[in-house]
Amino acid sequence: MNDKETSLDGAYQLLNDAILHYQGHPVGTIASADFKVAAENYGDCFIRDFVPSALVFLLDGQTDIVRNFLELTLNLRDQQEQLEGHQSLPKVMPASFKVFFDQYGKEQIRPDFGDKAIGRVAPVDAMMWWVILLYAYVKATGDIALAHQPKYKKGIQQILTIFLRDRFEVFPTLLVPDGCFMIDRRMGVYGHPLEIQSLFYGCLKASLFLLNNAEIENQDILQQSQKRLEQLTDYVRRYYWLDLARLNEIHRYETERFGDDNHNELNIYPESIPPWLSDWLPDEAGYLVGNIGPGRMDFRFFAFGNLLAIVFGLAEPEQAAQIMKVYDQRWPDLIGRMPVKISYPAIHGKEWHLLTGGDPKNRPWSYHNAGNWPTLLWAFNAAAKLSGREDLAEKATNIASHRLHQDNWPEYYDGKEGRLIGRRSNFRQVWSATGYILARKLLQNDQLLNLLKF
Repeated sequence: MNDKETSLDGAYQLLNDAILHYQGHPVGTIASADFKVAAENYGDCFIRDFVPSALVFLLDGQTDIVRNFLELTLNLRDQQEQLEGHQSLPKVMPASFKVFFDQYGKEQIRPDFGDKAIGRVAPVDAMMWWVILLYAYVKATGDIALAHQPKYKKGIQQILTIFLRDRFEVFPTLLVPDGCFMIDRRMGVYGHPLEIQSLFYGCLKASLFLLNNAEIENQDILQQSQKRLEQLTDYVRRYYWLDLARLNEIHRYETERFGDDNHNELNIYPESIPPWLSDWLPDEAGYLVGNIGPGRMDFRFFAFGNLLAIVFGLAEPEQAAQIMKVYDQRWPDLIGRMPVKISYPAIHGKEWHLLTGGDPKNRPWSYHNAGNWPTLLWAFNAAAKLSGREDLAEKATNIASHRLHQDNWPEYYDGKEGRLIGRRSNFRQVWSATGYILARKLLQNDQLLNLLKF
């Protein structure tokens, strides 16, 4: 067998070994099947991590496990504890859940709403991924009746209520803290990170589809969702976009200006442009910056936010093509020896110490500080195919085929080009395997794209 077939067989074997059961039914997959894993919660099923597993199951016709997962996580919301001094809010989704046997030998399930996670941050993205996965399930099975069941309709509406609730904000983007999405440690991504905005867009699109023609009490929430979607789309495409023309504009910005005719509405200081950017940004290419807010633009390239923006349709077709041009022309930086680098460039020195608090796991070119994450390969291939760059998808998949199975499916890789297995990386990481399976499937047909298209 060649590398590709050996890797695919190994990935499926790992996926099957990782299936989690509750009350005799498959309900998800654990994060890592590495029995030497140091972190106890890697035996949990994470909503975020399960998504690529679920997509594989849907494409292979194993829809029961996905339906069981959707049902179980919807019900687990009722187990969230209410903090004193807080008004009751619609229940959020847990970050993960664990199946275990208590001292009496009785099977139990324990959800984690962020109260056990590093940093004790609630996962904002879990609710969005749940809605998007429900959408993919309905597209795969045609079972719109599931989404129209009262508790599912109520669940979607409650999620929308959380995200659409008025706060001290005038932007259509979502304001969130550090650590509330895939980058789950302090990395200076608080504010309005791109990944959350891409997921918010996908969540709104999926919700509007699922609630269309459904009988719901609060029809206003659909109109509010549609309006927010339009504002979010325009805002991200306009303010997050960076190409050479936009960089020149920012370079010549006037600051401390007031009034409606001010072109620098967010008061971004030209001095905040990092020195690496002007030589690194290719001609006739561009990308969506990592974060933007009052007086702040994070010029780092964050892969998942850009790739999901293409997959879900938040990025315009021309923007999508230019993002893939950045990948094409900066391949060693953004792909390297193991697809796909999560962010670029790494933060160093005093900036690293201030932004991460001196986090040793997020040292430069490791973990979320510009490490390489194989699970992102599926999103890269999906974005590449949608942008007419299947050649890049094939090139990236070939790289993964030669190493990933041989290295025993690490969680992430270290180094500027991802040559080293992550220093604290877990092996037999399930979403590294499922990301590879999905990447291979994307090269064969467009079934996955059909599940995620709006």
